[in-house]
Amino acid sequence: MSQARTRYSSVAIALHWAIALLILSMIPMGLWMTSAIDNTDSQALAYRVFQIHKSIGFLILALTVVRIVWRLTHRPPALPRTMKRWEAFAAGATHVAFYALLLALPLTGWLYVSAGWAVSQDRALEVATSWFGLFPIPHLPGVAELSIQMRRALAFQAMGAHSLMAWGAVVLIVLHVGAALKHQFVDRDGVLGHMVPGLKSGHADESVAPPPAPVWAERAAGVALVLAVAVAGAIAARPYALTESQLAEIAPAPVVVSTQPKPEAPVTPGTAAAWTIDAAVSSIRFTGTHAGKRFEGRFDKWDGQVWFDPADLAGSKAVVLVQTASARTGDPTQEGSLQGAEWFDPAQYPVARFEATRFRSLGGDRYEAAGDLRIKTTTIPVVLPFRFSESGGVAKVEGALELDRTALDLGMASDAAADWVSKMVGVRIEVSARRAS
Repeated sequence: MSQARTRYSSVAIALHWAIALLILSMIPMGLWMTSAIDNTDSQALAYRVFQIHKSIGFLILALTVVRIVWRLTHRPPALPRTMKRWEAFAAGATHVAFYALLLALPLTGWLYVSAGWAVSQDRALEVATSWFGLFPIPHLPGVAELSIQMRRALAFQAMGAHSLMAWGAVVLIVLHVGAALKHQFVDRDGVLGHMVPGLKSGHADESVAPPPAPVWAERAAGVALVLAVAVAGAIAARPYALTESQLAEIAPAPVVVSTQPKPEAPVTPGTAAAWTIDAAVSSIRFTGTHAGKRFEGRFDKWDGQVWFDPADLAGSKAVVLVQTASARTGDPTQEGSLQGAEWFDPAQYPVARFEATRFRSLGGDRYEAAGDLRIKTTTIPVVLPFRFSESGGVAKVEGALELDRTALDLGMASDAAADWVSKMVGVRIEVSARRAS
Protein backbone atom coordinates (compact mmCIF):
# COMPACT_ATOMS: atom_id res chain seq x y z
CA MET A 1 0.00 0.00 0.00
CA SER A 2 1.33 3.47 -0.85
CA GLN A 3 2.05 6.11 1.77
CA ALA A 4 -1.00 8.06 0.57
CA ARG A 5 -3.26 5.08 1.45
CA THR A 6 -2.05 5.03 5.05
CA ARG A 7 -2.91 8.68 5.71
CA TYR A 8 -5.91 10.91 5.34
CA SER A 9 -5.76 13.16 2.30
CA SER A 10 -4.22 16.61 2.64
CA VAL A 11 -7.68 18.17 2.28
CA ALA A 12 -9.10 16.01 5.08
CA ILE A 13 -6.12 16.83 7.33
CA ALA A 14 -6.47 20.57 6.67
CA LEU A 15 -10.21 20.48 7.38
CA HIS A 16 -9.70 18.40 10.54
CA TRP A 17 -7.17 20.76 12.11
CA ALA A 18 -8.93 23.93 10.99
CA ILE A 19 -12.19 22.78 12.59
CA ALA A 20 -10.34 21.54 15.68
CA LEU A 21 -8.67 24.92 16.24
CA LEU A 22 -11.95 26.75 15.72
CA ILE A 23 -13.76 24.51 18.20
CA LEU A 24 -11.00 24.94 20.79
CA SER A 25 -11.31 28.73 20.45
CA MET A 26 -15.08 28.61 20.83
CA ILE A 27 -15.20 26.84 24.20
CA PRO A 28 -13.38 29.46 26.34
CA MET A 29 -14.98 32.22 24.29
CA GLY A 30 -18.47 30.92 25.05
CA LEU A 31 -17.75 30.41 28.75
CA TRP A 32 -16.38 33.93 29.17
CA MET A 33 -18.91 35.91 27.18
CA THR A 34 -21.99 34.38 28.83
CA SER A 35 -20.98 35.92 32.15
CA ALA A 36 -19.22 39.03 30.85
CA ILE A 37 -22.21 40.16 28.77
CA ASP A 38 -24.13 41.10 31.94
CA ASN A 39 -21.24 43.08 33.43
CA THR A 40 -21.25 46.77 32.46
CA ASP A 41 -17.44 46.92 32.60
CA SER A 42 -17.01 44.08 30.09
CA GLN A 43 -20.24 44.42 28.14
CA ALA A 44 -18.75 46.20 25.13
CA LEU A 45 -15.98 43.59 24.70
CA ALA A 46 -18.42 40.74 25.33
CA TYR A 47 -20.68 42.09 22.58
CA ARG A 48 -17.75 41.98 20.14
CA VAL A 49 -16.78 38.49 21.25
CA PHE A 50 -20.38 37.36 20.83
CA GLN A 51 -20.35 38.54 17.21
CA ILE A 52 -17.03 36.72 16.58
CA HIS A 53 -18.46 33.61 18.27
CA LYS A 54 -21.43 33.62 15.89
CA SER A 55 -19.21 34.15 12.84
CA ILE A 56 -16.89 31.29 13.82
CA GLY A 57 -19.94 29.09 14.41
CA PHE A 58 -21.14 29.62 10.86
CA LEU A 59 -17.61 28.96 9.58
CA ILE A 60 -17.55 25.66 11.50
CA LEU A 61 -20.94 24.75 10.03
CA ALA A 62 -19.73 25.39 6.48
CA LEU A 63 -16.42 23.55 6.95
CA THR A 64 -18.22 20.60 8.54
CA VAL A 65 -20.51 20.24 5.54
CA VAL A 66 -17.44 20.24 3.28
CA ARG A 67 -15.71 17.74 5.58
CA ILE A 68 -18.68 15.35 5.52
CA VAL A 69 -18.93 15.51 1.73
CA TRP A 70 -15.19 14.87 1.44
CA ARG A 71 -15.40 11.97 3.91
CA LEU A 72 -18.25 10.34 1.97
CA THR A 73 -16.32 10.54 -1.28
CA HIS A 74 -12.84 9.63 -0.01
CA ARG A 75 -12.11 6.41 1.84
CA PRO A 76 -10.21 6.88 5.13
CA PRO A 77 -7.08 4.94 6.10
CA ALA A 78 -7.59 1.41 7.41
CA LEU A 79 -7.59 0.71 11.14
CA PRO A 80 -4.85 -1.45 12.69
CA ARG A 81 -5.41 -5.24 12.59
CA THR A 82 -4.68 -5.36 16.32
CA MET A 83 -7.53 -3.00 17.26
CA LYS A 84 -10.26 -4.70 19.30
CA ARG A 85 -13.74 -4.92 17.88
CA TRP A 86 -15.27 -2.65 20.54
CA GLU A 87 -12.50 -0.09 20.03
CA ALA A 88 -13.19 0.06 16.30
CA PHE A 89 -16.92 0.43 16.98
CA ALA A 90 -16.29 3.20 19.54
CA ALA A 91 -13.97 4.99 17.13
CA GLY A 92 -16.60 4.95 14.38
CA ALA A 93 -19.41 6.05 16.70
CA THR A 94 -17.25 8.85 18.09
CA HIS A 95 -16.51 10.16 14.61
CA VAL A 96 -20.22 10.19 13.77
CA ALA A 97 -20.99 11.94 17.07
CA PHE A 98 -18.37 14.58 16.28
CA TYR A 99 -19.94 15.25 12.88
CA ALA A 100 -23.41 15.44 14.43
CA LEU A 101 -22.23 17.87 17.11
CA LEU A 102 -20.41 20.05 14.60
CA LEU A 103 -23.71 20.41 12.73
CA ALA A 104 -26.01 20.65 15.75
CA LEU A 105 -24.00 23.20 17.75
CA PRO A 106 -24.04 25.96 15.10
CA LEU A 107 -27.65 25.19 14.17
CA THR A 108 -28.90 25.48 17.77
CA GLY A 109 -26.90 28.69 18.14
CA TRP A 110 -28.50 30.01 14.95
CA LEU A 111 -31.93 29.03 16.29
CA TYR A 112 -31.22 30.83 19.56
CA VAL A 113 -30.18 34.05 17.82
CA SER A 114 -33.20 33.86 15.50
CA ALA A 115 -35.56 33.62 18.48
CA GLY A 116 -34.55 37.12 19.58
CA TRP A 117 -34.56 36.39 23.31
CA ALA A 118 -31.71 36.75 25.83
CA VAL A 119 -31.86 33.74 28.14
CA SER A 120 -29.41 35.16 30.70
CA GLN A 121 -31.62 38.21 31.23
CA ASP A 122 -34.93 36.54 30.30
CA ARG A 123 -36.05 39.31 28.00
CA ALA A 124 -36.40 40.06 24.31
CA LEU A 125 -33.14 40.99 22.60
CA GLU A 126 -33.07 41.29 18.84
CA VAL A 127 -29.52 41.30 17.43
CA ALA A 128 -28.64 40.93 13.77
CA THR A 129 -25.85 38.63 12.59
CA SER A 130 -23.05 39.65 10.25
CA TRP A 131 -20.40 37.15 9.16
CA PHE A 132 -17.15 38.80 10.27
CA GLY A 133 -18.65 42.11 9.17
CA LEU A 134 -18.61 41.06 5.52
CA PHE A 135 -22.25 40.22 4.85
CA PRO A 136 -25.47 39.74 6.86
CA ILE A 137 -26.78 36.30 7.79
CA PRO A 138 -30.58 36.19 8.07
CA HIS A 139 -32.43 34.59 10.93
CA LEU A 140 -33.94 31.16 10.37
CA PRO A 141 -37.18 31.55 8.41
CA GLY A 142 -40.45 31.47 10.29
CA VAL A 143 -39.03 32.05 13.77
CA ALA A 144 -39.76 35.78 13.88
CA GLU A 145 -43.43 35.10 13.10
CA LEU A 146 -43.89 32.98 16.23
CA SER A 147 -45.55 34.38 19.33
CA ILE A 148 -43.44 35.87 22.10
CA GLN A 149 -44.14 32.89 24.35
CA MET A 150 -43.02 30.45 21.66
CA ARG A 151 -39.88 32.42 20.80
CA ARG A 152 -38.96 32.63 24.47
CA ALA A 153 -39.45 28.89 24.98
CA LEU A 154 -37.51 28.19 21.79
CA ALA A 155 -34.62 30.38 22.92
CA PHE A 156 -34.38 28.66 26.32
CA GLN A 157 -34.49 25.19 24.80
CA ALA A 158 -32.08 26.00 21.98
CA MET A 159 -29.59 27.48 24.43
CA GLY A 160 -30.05 24.57 26.84
CA ALA A 161 -29.29 22.07 24.06
CA HIS A 162 -26.44 24.24 22.76
CA SER A 163 -24.79 24.50 26.18
CA LEU A 164 -25.08 20.83 27.06
CA MET A 165 -23.83 19.75 23.64
CA ALA A 166 -20.85 22.10 24.06
CA TRP A 167 -19.95 20.22 27.23
CA GLY A 168 -20.55 16.99 25.33
CA ALA A 169 -18.04 18.18 22.75
CA VAL A 170 -15.52 18.78 25.53
CA VAL A 171 -15.98 15.20 26.73
CA LEU A 172 -15.59 13.83 23.19
CA ILE A 173 -12.46 15.91 22.64
CA VAL A 174 -10.89 14.54 25.83
CA LEU A 175 -11.77 10.97 24.82
CA HIS A 176 -10.55 11.54 21.27
CA VAL A 177 -7.23 12.99 22.38
CA GLY A 178 -6.80 10.27 25.00
CA ALA A 179 -7.44 7.53 22.45
CA ALA A 180 -5.01 9.11 19.98
CA LEU A 181 -2.26 9.29 22.61
CA LYS A 182 -2.94 5.68 23.62
CA HIS A 183 -2.51 4.54 20.03
CA GLN A 184 0.70 6.56 19.70
CA PHE A 185 2.50 5.74 22.94
CA VAL A 186 0.92 2.49 24.19
CA ASP A 187 -0.22 0.57 21.12
CA ARG A 188 2.39 2.18 18.84
CA ASP A 189 0.24 1.31 15.82
CA GLY A 190 0.70 4.57 13.85
CA VAL A 191 -2.96 5.63 14.00
CA LEU A 192 -2.02 9.18 15.06
CA GLY A 193 0.18 9.42 11.99
CA HIS A 194 -2.95 9.10 9.82
CA MET A 195 -3.84 12.69 10.72
CA VAL A 196 -0.57 14.29 11.92
CA PRO A 197 1.94 15.09 9.20
CA GLY A 198 5.48 14.09 10.10
CA LEU A 199 4.49 11.13 12.27
CA LYS A 200 4.92 7.55 11.10
CA SER A 201 1.60 6.05 10.07
CA GLY A 202 0.41 2.44 10.01
CA HIS A 203 1.32 0.12 7.13
CA ALA A 204 -0.89 -1.93 4.86
CA ASP A 205 0.13 -5.26 6.32
CA GLU A 206 -0.68 -4.06 9.82
CA SER A 207 -4.22 -2.89 9.14
CA VAL A 208 -7.60 -3.85 7.82
CA ALA A 209 -10.41 -1.79 6.38
CA PRO A 210 -12.79 -0.51 9.11
CA PRO A 211 -15.24 -1.07 10.63
CA PRO A 212 -15.71 -4.60 12.00
CA ALA A 213 -19.24 -3.72 13.20
CA PRO A 214 -22.12 -2.70 10.89
CA VAL A 215 -21.75 0.89 9.71
CA TRP A 216 -25.39 1.69 10.44
CA ALA A 217 -24.94 0.64 14.09
CA GLU A 218 -22.04 2.96 14.84
CA ARG A 219 -23.74 5.81 13.02
CA ALA A 220 -26.95 5.24 14.93
CA ALA A 221 -25.02 5.15 18.20
CA GLY A 222 -23.23 8.42 17.47
CA VAL A 223 -26.35 10.28 16.38
CA ALA A 224 -28.38 8.87 19.29
CA LEU A 225 -25.77 10.10 21.74
CA VAL A 226 -25.94 13.64 20.38
CA LEU A 227 -29.74 13.62 20.25
CA ALA A 228 -29.95 12.41 23.84
CA VAL A 229 -27.66 15.20 25.03
CA ALA A 230 -29.57 17.83 23.01
CA VAL A 231 -32.99 16.69 24.24
CA ALA A 232 -31.75 16.57 27.83
CA GLY A 233 -30.48 20.12 27.57
CA ALA A 234 -33.69 21.34 25.95
CA ILE A 235 -35.88 19.73 28.61
CA ALA A 236 -33.72 21.00 31.47
CA ALA A 237 -33.83 24.56 30.10
CA ARG A 238 -37.60 24.84 29.72
CA PRO A 239 -38.57 28.25 31.17
CA TYR A 240 -41.35 28.97 33.61
CA ALA A 241 -44.58 30.31 32.13
CA LEU A 242 -45.03 34.05 31.88
CA THR A 243 -47.84 35.61 33.86
CA GLU A 244 -50.38 37.79 32.08
CA SER A 245 -48.88 40.93 33.61
CA GLN A 246 -45.35 39.94 32.49
CA LEU A 247 -46.59 39.20 29.01
CA ALA A 248 -48.37 42.55 28.83
CA GLU A 249 -45.11 44.31 29.63
CA ILE A 250 -43.17 42.76 26.76
CA ALA A 251 -45.87 42.15 24.16
CA PRO A 252 -46.43 45.20 21.98
CA ALA A 253 -49.91 46.13 20.93
CA PRO A 254 -50.79 44.65 17.55
CA VAL A 255 -50.23 47.02 14.66
CA VAL A 256 -51.98 46.68 11.35
CA VAL A 257 -49.52 47.57 8.62
CA SER A 258 -50.28 48.10 4.97
CA THR A 259 -48.27 45.99 2.56
CA GLN A 260 -47.57 49.14 0.55
CA PRO A 261 -45.72 52.15 2.03
CA LYS A 262 -48.00 55.11 2.50
CA PRO A 263 -47.06 57.89 0.02
CA GLU A 264 -45.84 61.13 1.48
CA ALA A 265 -48.32 64.00 1.43
CA PRO A 266 -47.57 66.85 -1.01
CA VAL A 267 -45.56 69.65 0.55
CA THR A 268 -47.11 73.10 0.69
CA PRO A 269 -44.30 75.63 0.06
CA GLY A 270 -43.49 78.43 2.46
CA THR A 271 -43.53 82.04 1.35
CA ALA A 272 -39.91 82.74 2.33
CA ALA A 273 -36.93 82.33 0.01
CA ALA A 274 -36.40 78.81 -1.35
CA TRP A 275 -33.09 77.01 -0.99
CA THR A 276 -31.58 74.01 -2.82
CA ILE A 277 -29.62 71.66 -0.57
CA ASP A 278 -26.16 70.55 -1.71
CA ALA A 279 -26.26 66.91 -0.63
CA ALA A 280 -22.55 66.35 -1.35
CA VAL A 281 -21.49 68.62 1.51
CA SER A 282 -24.51 68.21 3.82
CA SER A 283 -25.08 65.52 6.43
CA ILE A 284 -27.38 64.16 9.11
CA ARG A 285 -25.47 62.31 11.82
CA PHE A 286 -26.43 60.62 15.07
CA THR A 287 -24.52 59.54 18.18
CA GLY A 288 -25.15 57.46 21.27
CA THR A 289 -23.76 54.57 23.27
CA HIS A 290 -24.14 50.84 22.67
CA ALA A 291 -22.95 48.25 25.20
CA GLY A 292 -21.18 51.03 27.06
CA LYS A 293 -19.28 52.22 24.00
CA ARG A 294 -19.92 55.40 22.02
CA PHE A 295 -21.07 55.01 18.43
CA GLU A 296 -21.48 57.49 15.59
CA GLY A 297 -23.72 57.07 12.58
CA ARG A 298 -25.14 58.85 9.58
CA PHE A 299 -27.92 58.65 7.01
CA ASP A 300 -26.59 58.28 3.50
CA LYS A 301 -29.86 59.04 1.70
CA TRP A 302 -32.09 61.98 2.54
CA ASP A 303 -33.42 65.11 0.92
CA GLY A 304 -35.18 68.25 1.97
CA GLN A 305 -37.09 71.28 0.86
CA VAL A 306 -36.35 74.54 2.63
CA TRP A 307 -37.92 77.98 2.57
CA PHE A 308 -36.18 80.33 4.98
CA ASP A 309 -35.59 84.03 5.41
CA PRO A 310 -34.55 85.72 8.67
CA ALA A 311 -36.76 88.61 7.63
CA ASP A 312 -39.77 86.32 7.00
CA LEU A 313 -39.73 83.72 9.78
CA ALA A 314 -43.51 83.43 9.63
CA GLY A 315 -43.25 82.29 6.01
CA SER A 316 -40.32 79.92 6.63
CA LYS A 317 -40.72 76.16 6.40
CA ALA A 318 -38.62 72.98 6.05
CA VAL A 319 -39.47 69.39 5.19
CA VAL A 320 -36.78 66.70 5.46
CA LEU A 321 -37.32 63.10 4.33
CA VAL A 322 -34.81 60.48 5.53
CA GLN A 323 -34.55 56.96 4.08
CA THR A 324 -34.03 54.98 7.27
CA ALA A 325 -32.54 51.98 5.45
CA SER A 326 -29.51 54.16 4.72
CA ALA A 327 -28.47 54.36 8.40
CA ARG A 328 -24.78 53.54 8.76
CA THR A 329 -22.61 53.18 11.87
CA GLY A 330 -19.63 51.24 10.52
CA ASP A 331 -20.72 48.20 12.54
CA PRO A 332 -22.55 45.67 10.32
CA THR A 333 -24.30 44.09 13.29
CA GLN A 334 -25.63 47.44 14.49
CA GLU A 335 -26.69 48.35 10.96
CA GLY A 336 -28.47 45.03 10.55
CA SER A 337 -30.30 45.48 13.86
CA LEU A 338 -31.47 48.96 12.82
CA GLN A 339 -33.28 47.33 9.91
CA GLY A 340 -35.32 45.20 12.33
CA ALA A 341 -39.01 45.64 13.08
CA GLU A 342 -38.45 47.11 16.54
CA TRP A 343 -36.04 49.74 15.24
CA PHE A 344 -36.49 51.58 11.93
CA ASP A 345 -38.24 48.74 10.08
CA PRO A 346 -37.61 50.31 6.64
CA ALA A 347 -39.37 47.44 4.89
CA GLN A 348 -42.67 48.78 6.26
CA TYR A 349 -41.75 52.38 7.01
CA PRO A 350 -39.01 53.45 4.60
CA VAL A 351 -39.11 57.18 5.32
CA ALA A 352 -38.80 59.29 8.46
CA ARG A 353 -40.18 62.83 8.13
CA PHE A 354 -39.38 66.08 9.89
CA GLU A 355 -41.53 69.09 9.10
CA ALA A 356 -40.71 72.45 10.69
CA THR A 357 -43.43 75.11 10.45
CA ARG A 358 -42.53 77.52 13.26
CA PHE A 359 -39.29 79.50 13.39
CA ARG A 360 -38.03 82.10 15.82
CA SER A 361 -34.87 84.10 16.32
CA LEU A 362 -32.65 83.50 19.34
CA GLY A 363 -30.42 86.49 18.60
CA GLY A 364 -27.54 86.99 16.20
CA ASP A 365 -27.17 84.01 13.85
CA ARG A 366 -29.04 81.64 16.17
CA TYR A 367 -32.54 80.39 15.45
CA GLU A 368 -34.77 77.48 16.29
CA ALA A 369 -37.21 75.47 14.21
CA ALA A 370 -40.20 73.77 15.82
CA GLY A 371 -42.16 71.02 14.13
CA ASP A 372 -43.02 67.35 14.13
CA LEU A 373 -40.81 64.29 13.66
CA ARG A 374 -42.41 61.08 12.46
CA ILE A 375 -40.64 57.71 12.60
CA LYS A 376 -42.75 54.67 11.69
CA THR A 377 -46.18 55.42 13.18
CA THR A 378 -44.98 57.66 16.02
CA THR A 379 -44.95 61.46 15.76
CA ILE A 380 -43.41 63.72 18.41
CA PRO A 381 -42.90 67.48 18.65
CA VAL A 382 -39.30 68.57 18.08
CA VAL A 383 -37.41 71.83 18.53
CA LEU A 384 -34.15 72.16 16.59
CA PRO A 385 -31.77 75.01 17.55
CA PHE A 386 -29.49 76.00 14.67
CA ARG A 387 -27.09 78.61 13.35
CA PHE A 388 -27.63 80.25 9.96
CA SER A 389 -25.12 82.21 7.92
CA GLU A 390 -25.17 83.30 4.27
CA SER A 391 -22.45 84.47 1.91
CA GLY A 392 -22.70 84.92 -1.84
CA GLY A 393 -26.06 83.17 -2.06
CA VAL A 394 -24.77 80.07 -0.19
CA ALA A 395 -26.14 79.33 3.27
CA LYS A 396 -24.52 77.26 6.02
CA VAL A 397 -26.75 75.70 8.65
CA GLU A 398 -25.57 73.79 11.72
CA GLY A 399 -27.93 72.39 14.33
CA ALA A 400 -28.08 69.75 17.03
CA LEU A 401 -30.62 68.20 19.37
CA GLU A 402 -31.22 65.08 21.43
CA LEU A 403 -34.03 62.63 20.80
CA ASP A 404 -35.54 60.18 23.24
CA ARG A 405 -35.65 56.91 21.29
CA THR A 406 -38.12 55.40 23.75
CA ALA A 407 -40.59 58.18 22.91
CA LEU A 408 -40.18 57.21 19.26
CA ASP A 409 -40.79 53.51 19.95
CA LEU A 410 -37.31 52.44 18.86
CA GLY A 411 -35.84 49.29 20.37
CA MET A 412 -38.56 49.01 22.99
CA ALA A 413 -38.96 45.22 22.81
CA SER A 414 -35.28 44.50 23.43
CA ASP A 415 -34.06 47.50 25.38
CA ALA A 416 -36.82 49.62 26.88
CA ALA A 417 -34.70 50.28 30.00
CA ALA A 418 -31.74 51.49 27.88
CA ASP A 419 -29.41 48.86 29.32
CA TRP A 420 -27.78 48.36 25.93
CA VAL A 421 -28.47 51.41 23.78
CA SER A 422 -28.58 54.90 25.28
CA LYS A 423 -32.03 56.35 25.77
CA MET A 424 -30.99 59.71 24.37
CA VAL A 425 -29.56 59.85 20.86
CA GLY A 426 -27.83 62.98 19.63
CA VAL A 427 -28.62 64.27 16.14
CA ARG A 428 -26.49 66.82 14.31
CA ILE A 429 -27.21 68.43 10.95
CA GLU A 430 -24.82 70.29 8.70
CA VAL A 431 -26.41 71.72 5.60
CA SER A 432 -25.06 73.74 2.73
CA ALA A 433 -27.71 75.24 0.45
CA ARG A 434 -27.85 77.66 -2.44
CA ARG A 435 -30.55 80.26 -2.82
CA ALA A 436 -32.91 79.15 -5.57
CA SER A 437 -33.07 81.44 -8.57
